[in-house]
Amino acid sequence: MAKNGTSPISARWTGMVPVDDTALAVTDTGGPGVPVIYLNGQFATQGYWRRVIADLGTGWRHITYDERARGRRSRRSADYSFEAAVRDVDDVLAARGVDRALVVGWSYGAFVGAHWANRNPERAVGAVLVDGAQPYDWIDEALEQRIRKLFRRMSWFMPLLRPTGVTPRMSAEQMADSNIELGWLARERELGPVLDGITVPVRYVLASGASFGSKGDQQEIIRAGLDPVFERKPNIALSAKVASNHGAILRKDFRAVAEAVREVAALDRGER
Repeated sequence: MAKNGTSPISARWTGMVPVDDTALAVTDTGGPGVPVIYLNGQFATQGYWRRVIADLGTGWRHITYDERARGRRSRRSADYSFEAAVRDVDDVLAARGVDRALVVGWSYGAFVGAHWANRNPERAVGAVLVDGAQPYDWIDEALEQRIRKLFRRMSWFMPLLRPTGVTPRMSAEQMADSNIELGWLARERELGPVLDGITVPVRYVLASGASFGSKGDQQEIIRAGLDPVFERKPNIALSAKVASNHGAILRKDFRAVAEAVREVAALDRGER
């Protein structure tokens, strides 16, 4: 075992990891560096992280994967729930022999990362949460119905894009259910206690402006839901507020995300 309690795998590995009734496409760069596991946006793929990984370089062990029915290779499942997504983090780490890791999540993945860090204080080096996991009550029953209508309207062209990996191999109803579930999980009374329970270092990187489906300053109001968290939790702080919007942050401000990873790792080592 390496110093960080992780199996010392030196070679790059790409393959399928069986999980429940499905299998996930996983890439592990190997190496003796701090393991970093990257958690994707709700319907995104592991390729979104390539700029962050390149900026961090080879001194880290990078583990990426496509969630259930996402990308070109991860297989379909009967369970696309948030709880399944959190469990999958454990299964991927176990399959790669990693006992302790730094979690980095964007958007939906930030919520997954927050819950995983809360539940695994001994296994989490820390967390970097990128424009997600902001406690705010943004959903209600009327918005839930609008979300379902939006995904039904999009359903006609989704099958055309699935072979490219751009859209998941999920039905419009399943995608809507996932989005709605996240809305209820984002409520302050749901997410607030999760963040309050995290004991490891957490750094946020927040975007500016809108995201898909938001209007005006709605997204900035949601982000402001973190201000009370920063005030009451000294281990949770803002690393950077960047100019790019939600959808472009990993492409345009990857350096800020990479710097937050370095910051959290340094805190774990007691260097800051």
